[in-house]
Amino acid sequence: MEEEAGIKEVINGINEKNVKEEIYTKVVRAGKRTYFFDVKATRKEDYYLTITESKKRLGKEGKIFYEKHKIFLYKEDFEKFADGLKDAVTFIGNGKNELKTEIAHSEEETKQEPVNLSAREFTNIDFEDLGKK
Repeated sequence: MEEEAGIKEVINGINEKNVKEEIYTKVVRAGKRTYFFDVKATRKEDYYLTITESKKRLGKEGKIFYEKHKIFLYKEDFEKFADGLKDAVTFIGNGKNELKTEIAHSEEETKQEPVNLSAREFTNIDFEDLGKK
């Protein structure tokens, strides 16, 4: 059973109910979609982010419902997620050429010069000794 983040609230002095503690919420309306950025806290007071995409839909029987998709992001993943998001947005917004240039520069920085080693620099191994006890 998955635990929900939040605080426990006593109801009628007997039952306990999990209540999610929302620290901060930002709502972004974008066309037919609405995005919710919710900062929440775990029981240990560690913050995490939920990003929810909500789309208004019309059901089979004419009833309106909201289709939701959620992503949970934890502190230790923020930097890598932000880097990936930035790269994807750069790729879409400025075209693939600019991102390819960034990748090429990054690869050039990490390349190492090939090392030429001669046979003298290795140890001579005699495989005939392997079968002897």
